[in-house]
Amino acid sequence: MDKQQQYHTWYFIAAFLALLAFQSWLSTASVTERIPYSTFLEHLEADRIATVTVRAEQIEGRYRDPVGGNTHFVTNIVPGDLTSRLERSTAEFDGTVQNTILAMVLSWVVPIALILFVWLYVFRRFAERQGLGGMMNVGKSKAKVYVERDTGVTFDDVAGVDEAKAELKEIVDFLKEPEKFGRLGARIPKGILLTGPPGTGKTLFARAIAGEAGVPFFSISGSEFVEMFVGVGAARVRDLFDQARKAAPCIIFIDELDALGKRRGIGNFGGGHDEKEQTLNQLLAELDGFDPREGIVLLAATNRPEILDPALMRAGRFDRQVVVDRPDKTGRAAILRVHLRKVTVDPALDIEAVAGLTPGFTGAELANLVNEAAIQATRRGGERVNMTDVTQAIERIVAGMERKGRLLNARERETVAWHEMGHALAAATLPGADPVHKVSIIPRTIGALGYTMTRPTEDRFLITRSELENRMVMLLAGRAAEEIRFNEVSTGAADDLVRATDIARQIVTRFGMHEDLGQAVLEPERGGFLGDDRTHFSPRDHSEATAREVDLAVRGLLDAAYARALALLRERANDLKAGATLLLERETITPEDFPPLRPKSAEAAE
Repeated sequence: MDKQQQYHTWYFIAAFLALLAFQSWLSTASVTERIPYSTFLEHLEADRIATVTVRAEQIEGRYRDPVGGNTHFVTNIVPGDLTSRLERSTAEFDGTVQNTILAMVLSWVVPIALILFVWLYVFRRFAERQGLGGMMNVGKSKAKVYVERDTGVTFDDVAGVDEAKAELKEIVDFLKEPEKFGRLGARIPKGILLTGPPGTGKTLFARAIAGEAGVPFFSISGSEFVEMFVGVGAARVRDLFDQARKAAPCIIFIDELDALGKRRGIGNFGGGHDEKEQTLNQLLAELDGFDPREGIVLLAATNRPEILDPALMRAGRFDRQVVVDRPDKTGRAAILRVHLRKVTVDPALDIEAVAGLTPGFTGAELANLVNEAAIQATRRGGERVNMTDVTQAIERIVAGMERKGRLLNARERETVAWHEMGHALAAATLPGADPVHKVSIIPRTIGALGYTMTRPTEDRFLITRSELENRMVMLLAGRAAEEIRFNEVSTGAADDLVRATDIARQIVTRFGMHEDLGQAVLEPERGGFLGDDRTHFSPRDHSEATAREVDLAVRGLLDAAYARALALLRERANDLKAGATLLLERETITPEDFPPLRPKSAEAAE
């Protein structure tokens, strides 16, 4: 018996006992004292009884004066000369015929009805809180309706993606002034699909549109349409659009659309996906059936547009796709300003420098960064969040917390120091490399025994082959430094080797940058559908001979990069030794502590 069945069993036992107690109380609610029949006769002879009522099975009455604090009594009836005794007394007496049907209703039906009413009320409230429902509500939509005062989000809270914001402002204008768009015969797009990586603000955009327009906002996740019962998803789609038509003008927002609109036939080898397909078919029918001039705007969000069904993406359904991408440096600075308004910040905090330290961060990651910096400032007892707090928050997010309790032996600490100084000197020497921001040999929780943090000076969208090769040199410089110092290498370069090998393979197979293999793309980039890397094999379009050439080319690039790293560090052997010694002494250093870590261009400028 599972916990749910045990819960119901104990509930019914408790309800039955409560029913018996209520019946007993009901039958004796007017009885204050139960006395023996002989005591009743004594009270009657002593003229202490004022009234007597003779029923079918018992005698009830009222004392003239309270007896033992009781004003009423009840006793069992005993056959005998009771009538003559009552006639001789001064008490008023009467006889009644008991209505058994009414007594049964009062003692059984009413308590049962009362308990059932309470049980149904409590269970329904519990089911609503848990997201459950009765069988009659299984086809109802679970969409949550937000109005302007509930969202509390406007376009002022969305920053860093100005192009997407400009496109979505048209939706607000249409909802406020629909006749403006109909003047020349234009119509608002039926559906607008927000695409982009997780955490870039797609859901925030949808809520901001509702907050700006001041219209009802129906929000639901794609996974909430699909249930264990066949046909429930389609019924919920119909119910959602019915609710929207009654509340128009309004916005329907479907988050994680890929859970509902996945391409039909993907992974359907053994059947069992009919329910999802029925739900998708119903959504397609509803998209064809509603008129955007009614004031209904459909928004959807997904971070996997490549797996959506083509029928869903055609014109007339989702007419417009808006890409909400990772912000650039200017966008990151704007997002940081939005989130820093909520914390107490040191006026000297350089927001542009923070934006430069966070390449690739999404809006959600930047919000988390500000929160971590505020926590760090609170932990140290500071009054304001300063640049040191932000830097430590970035290090915590990227590399994890410091693990000062992890004690390395002297040889391991020296190996890590030379390894990290090799990375840092290579970054400071190679042209076009990102300048070094900090070098540390304090172990981190994510597994790194040390790290070298670089700070890009600008966002880059195109990379040349020489820049890719320089990145490989920097990655392999850590192992090269170990070989220079100890004449052997350790396992500390495992992650560096993975990243360097990936760069080399992409040079050869994806970017067409190798002179021997030409301009061909030999390994096209695969989509991220449900873990293809683990369960599916990528088809190879080239021969075994070409595959061998690819392997040799990758190996050649790696060998050349490692040879360059060795030559570079041997040329700067004095700086390498001095930097490693200083790093062992201080554990964390910056270019201000060790000037050779500054880029050559900066040194020349000085």
